[in-house]
Amino acid sequence: MGPVRGFRKRKRADKRAVETADASKGSGDWWDDFSCRITGHLSSKEPRKFESIFKISRKTFHYICSIVRDELMAKTSRLVFTDGKLLSIEDQVAVALRRLGSGESLLNIGVSFGLNHSTVAQVTWRFVEAMEERGIHHLRWPTSHEIETIKSKFEKLNGLPNCFGVIDITHIMMCLASMDTASKTWLDYEKNHSMVLQAVVDPGMKFRDIVTGWPGSLSELPVLRSSGFYQMCEKGTRLNGEKVKLPGCSEVQEYVVGDAGFPLLPWLLTPYQGKDLSHTQVEFNRRLSATGIVAQRAFARLKDKWRIIHGEMWRPDKHKLPRIILVCCLLHNIVIDMEDEVIDEIPLSHEHDVSYNQRFCDVADDNGTALRDKLCEYLTGELPP
Repeated sequence: MGPVRGFRKRKRADKRAVETADASKGSGDWWDDFSCRITGHLSSKEPRKFESIFKISRKTFHYICSIVRDELMAKTSRLVFTDGKLLSIEDQVAVALRRLGSGESLLNIGVSFGLNHSTVAQVTWRFVEAMEERGIHHLRWPTSHEIETIKSKFEKLNGLPNCFGVIDITHIMMCLASMDTASKTWLDYEKNHSMVLQAVVDPGMKFRDIVTGWPGSLSELPVLRSSGFYQMCEKGTRLNGEKVKLPGCSEVQEYVVGDAGFPLLPWLLTPYQGKDLSHTQVEFNRRLSATGIVAQRAFARLKDKWRIIHGEMWRPDKHKLPRIILVCCLLHNIVIDMEDEVIDEIPLSHEHDVSYNQRFCDVADDNGTALRDKLCEYLTGELPP
């Protein structure tokens, strides 16, 4: 999950916070005023359409404003446009969403909206902190009822009984300074500097658990073992729902599926490896691969919609980057929760780590092997009656 922060006492909004609130109460539609400030290449968007600039609907935008409003109003610093006008809450959210959604430089964002680049940086980071504090409930483990619905959907997709989700990783690439003494630590197996994001994804492409912040030099296994998800699964406090009975009195516990880079465990099923596979093993692998596309599409959409983590980031603060990634995951989930119609306009893709080849893990638990064999026989109709 995201970074844990201690509780703190809420400061009473001072005069400047009141001014910010007043700025949000202006007459007329907020967008009418804000869109008039847009200059440069954004001004050619036809006709300065809200959705084309922010890639979300106004309904979702106003919901996000409602989440962070109290947190942003409690801040005491005075944020203004270059003409001296105070930024409203909506202004701040719009600037931050454009920065996260476009990945454009602070300077370009400032030019487009009439702001100093330092103000863009401050607004964006304040928004990230507010979302961490107020939006974390959009990244949660589902309820028992939701889990049953999730497992039912996965079974309908590719026939996998009692499957909860898909686990996968993606790389957030970075451009680091050559004199950075820690640069080798972040160098991954494809010779890119990167940070790893691991996620458990449901059939609706929603993130249910994430861990990030680890350098790209690490493989899936140590990243998985470092996660709270792994530790809870090993203790039996995750994926601990009712077992499903198969023909022949076999039982299957809840599990997630992963690619060949992950270990084979009693609660994590991976494909059969090798060249001389039976037709039943090939069919099992096909179903696992088809199911895994859900996570690949989720990562592809995350990076396409929140382009600050798409491509190569220019010398990012490696302490702040995990928090930015977390907030992008929260925003990804919010768009899904809000059933945002704009999401339907984005073509589905499963390409998120285009230049990365498949890695292989040879760790295989005996109970995991037995469970995989049971499911393989069940899915191909060869399980004894």
